[in-house]
Amino acid sequence: MELQANYVPRWTPSPNRSPHRRHESEANESVISEEDIPINNKNPTKNFPFSSTTSSAPPPHDIGSIEAPSLRVDSEIKRSLEMENYYEAPPQISIGYDDMPLSGKFVNEGIYLTWKDLWVTVPDKNTGRRAILQGLTGYVQPGEVLAIMGPSGCGKSTLLDTLAGRLDSNTRQTGEILINGRRQSLSFGTSAYVTQDETLMTTLTVREAIYYSAQLQLPDSMSRSEKRERAEATIREMGLQDAINTRIGGWSVKGLSGGQKRRVSICIEILKRPKLLFLDEPTSGLDSAASYHVMNRIVQLAKQDGRTVVASIHQPSSEVFQLFHNLCLLSSGRTVYFGSISDANQYFALNGFPCPTMRNPSDHYLRTINKDFDVDIEKGVSGKATATEAINILVKSYKTSQGCQQVQHRVLEICQQNGGEEAKKGSQASFITQCMVLTRRSFVNMYRDLGYYWLRFAIYIALCLCVGTIFHDIGHDFGSIQARGSMLMFVAAFLTFMAIGGFPSFVEDMKIFTRERLNGHYGVAAFVVGNTFSSIPYLLLISVVPGAMAYYLVGLQKGIDHFAYFALMLFATMMLVESLMMIVASIVPDFLMGIITGAGIQGVMMLNGGFFRLPDDLPKPFWKYPMYYIAFHKYANQGFYKNEFLGLNFPNEQIRGPSIISGDEILRNVWQVEMGYSKWVDVAIVFGMVILYRFMFLGIIKTVEKVKPMIRAFMARSSKNPTHAEDPDA
Repeated sequence: MELQANYVPRWTPSPNRSPHRRHESEANESVISEEDIPINNKNPTKNFPFSSTTSSAPPPHDIGSIEAPSLRVDSEIKRSLEMENYYEAPPQISIGYDDMPLSGKFVNEGIYLTWKDLWVTVPDKNTGRRAILQGLTGYVQPGEVLAIMGPSGCGKSTLLDTLAGRLDSNTRQTGEILINGRRQSLSFGTSAYVTQDETLMTTLTVREAIYYSAQLQLPDSMSRSEKRERAEATIREMGLQDAINTRIGGWSVKGLSGGQKRRVSICIEILKRPKLLFLDEPTSGLDSAASYHVMNRIVQLAKQDGRTVVASIHQPSSEVFQLFHNLCLLSSGRTVYFGSISDANQYFALNGFPCPTMRNPSDHYLRTINKDFDVDIEKGVSGKATATEAINILVKSYKTSQGCQQVQHRVLEICQQNGGEEAKKGSQASFITQCMVLTRRSFVNMYRDLGYYWLRFAIYIALCLCVGTIFHDIGHDFGSIQARGSMLMFVAAFLTFMAIGGFPSFVEDMKIFTRERLNGHYGVAAFVVGNTFSSIPYLLLISVVPGAMAYYLVGLQKGIDHFAYFALMLFATMMLVESLMMIVASIVPDFLMGIITGAGIQGVMMLNGGFFRLPDDLPKPFWKYPMYYIAFHKYANQGFYKNEFLGLNFPNEQIRGPSIISGDEILRNVWQVEMGYSKWVDVAIVFGMVILYRFMFLGIIKTVEKVKPMIRAFMARSSKNPTHAEDPDA
């Protein structure tokens, strides 16, 4: 035990390359058992791509003939499991940079993704711009899986978002990202992105979620049975067959575990069999067995279908780590290593940081370049390198290594090919099919989500019972004029105001829409149509049942036609408020801030709707023109008043005037209602505002999608010779 502690006193030996340290390395080699030394590794410098010298002598800090014992133990375990037919060996694919030669055509019509001198900066109040990624160059080719690794905050997700074209508008990107040697955008069916957060419809079962997605993504040329078979086959591939009828689950219903939700997300995105797949932390939330199964399946799909896979991963097990073909190791946005998994151990050993005995190589790499605990390390045993020093050594070594030159040569070779085919957009379901599927899926979600409509339905019943009992049998005396107006105003204002209660559920729908929209499953128009038609039955139910309670308990004007208009106007105003909240959700995605914003907007409209302040008394410059005509309460109040007062007569208890007052006179003189058009025009205007608001929502989403790339392109052009902010630790 003492010798082993002497072998690796921290987790790395000192990176000092001075000759007088040479004997320490030789002494350390003597404590390694012979069985840890592979036969084919007698010459440590032979065929090693990162060697910077042509001398046959081993480098000063090379531990040469040492194979990481953790890898040797893993291989022995795998061999024993294979003998029992238990372990399924991962597909072995050669990953040398020239193993897949390009001769005028790209192999198997796959996707070659390359990036060169890639910089990404964000605004910084102290330095102006701060670099998140610094001069990265790399590639990934068909049939291979590239792992992007590094400590937290190193730029893994930023690199993944940059390659997928998902950067925020405030970021500035320079450098080249090419697909098959061309500058082109990623289209539907070509690529898919599995996000780190499981944004799923919590009320659906696994089967429903994936089958609905299959109906949206797969073309109409496939029959329903074929789409169902594709969905169920994908479920089996991800090992979810035992949970196929389990709801995904959320705050109200317990459902799948976090790992199972992650596998559902992967299932949804691989339904289309995309040629380029981005995975953000695909194994987070999974146990070691599930992580290996999922990644092994992804590697197999990459090999069988010639897929190009890029995955950011935080801390894989040794078995999962060996499934990857190439490794991109980052620290503070800089490349520490880019190359094959098999060469990573030797690269770290060459630079004085060998992987200790019985340690997972990925753990060793991350631990070596994690500088979060440098303060504690510096207080430890003297003579040990801090993580900052280790990072600087590795980054500088990579820049001058033969492996870095080979990566640049490979990128140049891919970019110079003339036979690369442009990535073609895949076919998908027609617009009509998308609208029908989204309507059906949204209807099921609204039915099962208690907070969407059912809780509001119960509250509406309670409120309408209160209204009905407070204004019960209102009669037709002179005092009922004011009472009727107050009751109808409450219905037009407060009952419609309660429609914002479904805003949190709609925000969750917006998150799902954003994910599916970015991956090209369907368009904004299909989402608006599906959401509109699926909500109509529930809004009609809320309008008719509670509305009937309030209407008949109060004793408003008799006649089925009058009640039908009352329910129709209530339905129109609630749909209008939902449309207004859709606009708010597109601008303020946070549900708490959205509720506050929506309530404020409705409060302003309510104030100048013509009840609290009569129309003729409103200040004309702003509140009457144009605010009075913008507020939907104006048309709702006038429609309700016309529907109720026209045709009624009330006794006049005032000293002057006739003994009977007609409803027409009350509308003109008491409520100052515009009588130049009928009540049906008011309800038509409200429905027109519903359509207008939904088109505004569609326009905002479309505008944001188009403006973001324009802003990014403008920011990139604004500095042709950008000043890159260097890392302070460099």
